[in-house]
Amino acid sequence: MSTFSGLSTAASGLAAARRGMDVVGQNIANQTTDGYTRQRVSTHAVAALQAGGIGRGALPGQGVAVDGISRLGDALLDARVRDALSASGFWSTRAVAATTAEAALGEPTGDGLAARLSAFWSGWQDLSNTPDSGAAGAVVLESAQELAGRIAEGYRAVASQWAGARATVDTTVSQVNAAADRIAAMNRQIRDALASGRSANELIDQRDLLAQNVARMVGGRANVEADGTMTVRVDGNALVSGADARHLAVSGPTSIDSGERVSIAWEGATGFPVAITAGELGGTLAVLAPEGEGGELAQVAAAYNSVATALADRVNAQHHAGATASGAPGGDFFAVAATGPAALGLTVVPTSAAQLALARPGSGAYDATNADAMSQIGASDGSPDAIWADQVLRFGVATAGAVQRARLSETAAVTATTSQQSVAAVDGDEETVTLLTYQAAYQASARVISAIDEALDVLINRTGVVGR
Repeated sequence: MSTFSGLSTAASGLAAARRGMDVVGQNIANQTTDGYTRQRVSTHAVAALQAGGIGRGALPGQGVAVDGISRLGDALLDARVRDALSASGFWSTRAVAATTAEAALGEPTGDGLAARLSAFWSGWQDLSNTPDSGAAGAVVLESAQELAGRIAEGYRAVASQWAGARATVDTTVSQVNAAADRIAAMNRQIRDALASGRSANELIDQRDLLAQNVARMVGGRANVEADGTMTVRVDGNALVSGADARHLAVSGPTSIDSGERVSIAWEGATGFPVAITAGELGGTLAVLAPEGEGGELAQVAAAYNSVATALADRVNAQHHAGATASGAPGGDFFAVAATGPAALGLTVVPTSAAQLALARPGSGAYDATNADAMSQIGASDGSPDAIWADQVLRFGVATAGAVQRARLSETAAVTATTSQQSVAAVDGDEETVTLLTYQAAYQASARVISAIDEALDVLINRTGVVGR
């Protein structure tokens, strides 16, 4: 073996230790970077050269070689995080929408519709006790105006929330399309880097973070191909494949009044539909669904319309059965517009207490039989109060279920993320120990070089000097 071979061996140790310290420095620098996965230097021992001649004996190896820089992530844990984020995004979106709508209902507070209905019936009861009181009649008319206004206000609140969710769909689809383009671009860079033998770890980290965002937004599923590229699928079809990306497009109504479905399709001439049932987009689409498909907001809006229609029908029917103080037959008390939502078209017809049909026909000016019957409408079967109470009950149960599922899915997402980070996250204490290990290895390799240098100095400069 050459006298100088030890220098090459020690130099390879220096190079490997220096590379290890560089990687530790990269880990520490990115300790708080989102999506960063810690790295380690992979090495192998270089085998000994073939010994030539007789009596040469066994030769040591030729040092250490750096294979590359490995990411210490786990593909299975990454997939679990994406699945958990998909479910969490779906149920969190539905829970937020449901709790927002529930707060707008204002039940069971004094600002709720139920309280306004009760006040309206109570006004009729008070008027039946004092049919000659103009003030009591004015209270009934004012209560009716407030009731109609509260129904319209509630409907507008639901319609406004629906419009906001509809705008969110457009924004989310744009974000998904942008993320797909970025993943495709990174696929190209990663594939080229791996093919040329370069490290692509940081690019892979950024791509995985984008894939997690896509999973959270639209429930996308991802898998890594043999060439290092990532394929992202939505509804079983590729959103990203290699360096190519497809886009999603939104179609459908922009108002809750249409009662139609908001749809997602692949962008292009074919417009092939995409069933989005996960992620934030899936949750938003479920909230925007028509009444017949379980859309929470559409169901609340329909309840306001049903209350308005039932209120007008029942009150008008009873009002027609009575007579005013002047003996004139009672007319319509409420009017509903022929077009548009009933909740927005509900108005009060009488303008003064003299137009109220309080009496039974032919019973005299001070009879209040019809007013008393009017006050009992709220307690009858199929009344507006019953319709509204049923809607509030069903909506409350659905909201509680959505909130509970959101909590469970969020817990699952936190658990999956914690498991992922237990493997992939940078630990400052561990990196410090690793840094000291590489530092000691570097110093030891340097000491080997120094020892060989001293030995060579003796061999070259001092051989034959003894005894002179």
